[in-house]
Amino acid sequence: MTANKIISLTFAIIFISIPFFSSAQYEKNNELNILGINITYANQWPEGDLKDRFGSNLEIGLGLDLITKKQSFILGLSGSLQFGNEVKENVLSQIENEDGNIIGRDQGAAFVSLKQRGIYVGGHIGKIFPISQENKRSGIRATLGIGLLQHKIRLQDDLETVNIISGEYAKGYDRLTNGLAFQQFIGYQLLSKNRLVNFYAGVELIESFTKSRRSYDFASMSVDETKRNDLLIGLKIGWTLPLYLKLNPDEIYY
Repeated sequence: MTANKIISLTFAIIFISIPFFSSAQYEKNNELNILGINITYANQWPEGDLKDRFGSNLEIGLGLDLITKKQSFILGLSGSLQFGNEVKENVLSQIENEDGNIIGRDQGAAFVSLKQRGIYVGGHIGKIFPISQENKRSGIRATLGIGLLQHKIRLQDDLETVNIISGEYAKGYDRLTNGLAFQQFIGYQLLSKNRLVNFYAGVELIESFTKSRRSYDFASMSVDETKRNDLLIGLKIGWTLPLYLKLNPDEIYY
């Protein structure tokens, strides 16, 4: 499934769900403990060492926030997938001929493209700082997080004619890299009093300290032991499905 299809499916799920949740019975009050389910989308731009390997990418993700009734503190988990079409490192140069083509087993030029794939998983803490007394659950959202960032090069052989980059051999070319990451986000969070419009949007920074996780790199004919500093800067928006919790666990309102 392509990134565009995944994004389209995500938006479809959101809009299909709106009538169901908006018709649920609830009290017109958002000043309760909240369990928020987030569907997120972001455009990201690489910096640091990551800028030498990839261009910009798209990110889709899911998250879970517990937002406290008092002071609107946030405790949450998140995970996301990253998709990019610009790879700046040609890891297949060793198997290209003089014309820059890769010959498949059918003795014809293979159609091989390089893609960026990545994931981020982690936890975060933060707070919503209200900017209006009329709705104390909306305002500036700020979070700090820690987790794992991982990225690799996807070798896309459309006709599956190049045996040397398939199966276990692909691990010698994909430059799988991961490591400890720190996340910071600042933006605006809206949790409407009628509970029908709930989202956040802002700027996110992910800083990670990574290294290669492959035992050997075929392109450089060596072991890559480089310590990397990979950064991602993104514009992010999240749609929130809030579940309002009372002290009685049987009382959950949408």
